[in-house]
Amino acid sequence: MRARKIRLLLADDHALVRQGIRSSLAAFSTISVIGEAQTGKEAVRMSRRLAPDVVLMDLNMPDMSGLEATPLVLKTCPATKVLALTVHESKEYVFEILRAGAHGYILKDTSPEELVRAVEAVARGQAFFSPRVSSLILENFRESSADEPDKASPRLSDREQQILKNIAEGATAKEIASRLNLSVRTVETYRVRLKRKLHARNIAELLTRARQKGLL
Repeated sequence: MRARKIRLLLADDHALVRQGIRSSLAAFSTISVIGEAQTGKEAVRMSRRLAPDVVLMDLNMPDMSGLEATPLVLKTCPATKVLALTVHESKEYVFEILRAGAHGYILKDTSPEELVRAVEAVARGQAFFSPRVSSLILENFRESSADEPDKASPRLSDREQQILKNIAEGATAKEIASRLNLSVRTVETYRVRLKRKLHARNIAELLTRARQKGLL
């Protein structure tokens, strides 16, 4: 049976950018562009109507920015994932959009192949960052570690450590449940518990905090 295509909504105020992305993705069989939004408000409305798997979200749009639109999209469509696409190579932007609930952050000079990898990863619930963005995040971790050298890492049970390792490998809740002979609901409970222990709002933040504290 052929796998279902990832349903993608493009949100960018520049028609040429949207056209370029759509043309680039047309060469790949795993993704289907189901709509285009020119503003943040339009992205929210279209997400409510179309329930896309992933919204490729520009940060700077008229009417409502991508930063403002992201939490509204996720509130309206909890199963939808947001992948930020922007020219801004700044850790302030990175952490703002992650706090808003985005699963990834890629730059507009990324290759079509990397864009597809990012969309596919985010659709699976994984975090994805352009290499230069990952470097910014790593730099921030090092600065945070230097500022708080004595801050203790949370204690994780063996089972919590197993769940965390599987999450870091990109496994879905269903896959983790199968690997560890658990129910999906139990895995989700562990994911919530891990996020609470590491004070993380989403999976991307969970993994970054876990790496920062030497848990991965």
